[in-house]
Amino acid sequence: MPNATALKRILVTGGCGFIGANFVRHQLAGDPVLEITNLDSLTYAGNPDNLAGVDSSPRYRFVKGDVADRPFVSKLIAEGGFDAVVHFAAESHVDRSINDATPFLRTNILGTQCLLDAARAAGVPRYVQVSTDEVYGTLGPDDPAFSETTPLAPNSPYAASKAGADLLVRAAHHTFGMDVVITRCSNNYGPYQFPEKLIPLFITNVMADLPVPVYGDGRQVRDWIYVLDHCKGVDAALRHGKPGEVYNFGGKSERFNIDVTRQILALLGKTDSLIKYVTDRPGHDRRYAINCAKVEAELGWRPTVTFEEGLAATVSWYQENGVWVDRVRSGAYRNA
Repeated sequence: MPNATALKRILVTGGCGFIGANFVRHQLAGDPVLEITNLDSLTYAGNPDNLAGVDSSPRYRFVKGDVADRPFVSKLIAEGGFDAVVHFAAESHVDRSINDATPFLRTNILGTQCLLDAARAAGVPRYVQVSTDEVYGTLGPDDPAFSETTPLAPNSPYAASKAGADLLVRAAHHTFGMDVVITRCSNNYGPYQFPEKLIPLFITNVMADLPVPVYGDGRQVRDWIYVLDHCKGVDAALRHGKPGEVYNFGGKSERFNIDVTRQILALLGKTDSLIKYVTDRPGHDRRYAINCAKVEAELGWRPTVTFEEGLAATVSWYQENGVWVDRVRSGAYRNA
């Protein structure tokens, strides 16, 4: 494993979002000296409630701002003394990108370039780009899983914006010699996920005895990774990844969407009567799968939470955090 990058102070973008908040929590709990600045614009998916209990730590600082605001980002990074930037902030919901791609281009592409330019100007030692397996496109039933050398072939405006951002990061390394690492992961699930994605939407709907909308025949395949496993992977890439490299993280848990739906119903003691088949999303990718061999060999990372364990824990978390769910559904979290 490569030598660890020394870290005292890092900038995390999108730290009030689902994965970002879990990463901030993981870092503060696991590294007793690390200081974190969280830059988040608090769009609909940025929820300050996600960091309740750690937001009072003297090692944590929140800054509200837009990653695509060049003067603001440049000043923040120039004055921050950061050892690394870990870039989670993104517009990430495929359906929203189909309706209007403009915010995705601004945040995911322009925002990434602003961060890269500011980090390079300030001499930040390391930059980590958190991306997605959706940049690789779709797989057939018998195709081998995505590897780090799989050509990029994004099929949605969201995926295209993330692929564009990844290419800018790659260019920063090759043109300017920046120490960058790109991570790509499969579908995340776990605590604090905004209920527009499949698992939290279906859990919260079923808890309220509402129908769960299943696209098409429900036979789309996704590889599911528990969010804490992903956060540990990003940490491994941050501290030990080789400059210029891409690392794929997956849960080794391919499942049909309809089977995931039925598992959620069973865990909540409900029947298939709540399933409502709806018209499929335009251009819906059929299958994603991740080959993790590279990170296992180079970084010693591997997923530790099985899908059954993680889904049961996730369902329990939503059951036990009704106030969080109610505040998200009502929009009250926007006034935090």
